[in-house]
Amino acid sequence: MFRAPNPPYEPPQTRDWSISNPAAVFLFGGAPSLAGVTVSEQTVLGIPAVKAAVSLIAGSIASLPLQTITEQADGTNKRVPSMLDDPGKVVGLTCYEWKEIVVAHLLIHGNAFLIHVRGGAGQLVGLQPIHPAAVGVEIAKDGSKRYRVSMRDGTTRDYTDANLTHIPWMPLDGIRGWSPLQLARSMFGTSIAAERSAARLFGNGALMSAVVTPEDTLTAEEAAEIKASLEKTAAGEANAGAIAVINRKFKMTPWSLSNADAQWLEARAFQIEEIARWFGVPPHLLAQTEKQTSWGTGVAEQNLGLARYNLEPWTTRIQERLSWLLGPNQKAEFFYSAFVEPDPETEIQLLIAQVEAGLITPNEARKVRNLPPIEGGDVLRTPQPPQGNTP
Repeated sequence: MFRAPNPPYEPPQTRDWSISNPAAVFLFGGAPSLAGVTVSEQTVLGIPAVKAAVSLIAGSIASLPLQTITEQADGTNKRVPSMLDDPGKVVGLTCYEWKEIVVAHLLIHGNAFLIHVRGGAGQLVGLQPIHPAAVGVEIAKDGSKRYRVSMRDGTTRDYTDANLTHIPWMPLDGIRGWSPLQLARSMFGTSIAAERSAARLFGNGALMSAVVTPEDTLTAEEAAEIKASLEKTAAGEANAGAIAVINRKFKMTPWSLSNADAQWLEARAFQIEEIARWFGVPPHLLAQTEKQTSWGTGVAEQNLGLARYNLEPWTTRIQERLSWLLGPNQKAEFFYSAFVEPDPETEIQLLIAQVEAGLITPNEARKVRNLPPIEGGDVLRTPQPPQGNTP
């Protein structure tokens, strides 16, 4: 049993809205970009490159185990069970889904809000993600934050840092994180405009193969009859190589993309690079391989670079906020070992070297390789000094 979060209303003494608060913008359906199109969460995720980048980062982080670590008296760290082992279970979310939602909110809106869910004894049993557009951040006279949440039933509830955790991205004003959706509005708007232009090009039939112009005047019935005859005798797979005979004088002009159209296609490809640059994702991971390649670089090295320069800043931001919810000498930590593990041959050589150096026992090495323990394998080996040449 858990108690639904419903704290009593406590109006703040004064209210100062953050200058980066996008709530008013979303109230009117998004903001127009320089390209003249409205940019919102739905339209941005409709861009294939944005959807791929968000899915890649959010999915990669969601696949990492989230552990609770406690520091022992001897200075070593030990994993202990905590609410963070499955923080979304009490609200119907799997651990993967919970982490994916939190990261997606940060990537798109620059903020993640988590309502504390408590059990019957008042203990923290879970964290419920709230859509950032439904949360307004206010500052009281004493400097503390107040969060006004719009609920689905049309009511609003007020929360404080005691019952809501706020994870911001680059909060330059110290109140609310900047929204990537707003900062990159013009770039996203250009991409949306390009997608709509492509849809109109296909929808309006501008991609025809040829234009046929008669040298004499035709009635509507004659034109329709000749068009049907041409399609029947000259178009399609079955008529490849056939000879079409039409009892009229026609001039046929092949239709092809102009140089301007080709540059338009190049512009769309450039937008993929811009989106990859914005999210910090290598373009080849977004299927843009014309100028980039992954050949010559191992998968482990690519994953290590992605983890170090892209994923780790996001996970550090999350785990430091979540650590505030834990007990003394405890901290939250994303476990990267499975994500950046080397290939099997390299891993075996590393394990052998660690066993020979006395860093781990043979059974600890066998456990990494999912092998059963052996008798006497729980004893560390004594490192042997290097054998030199004797005179």
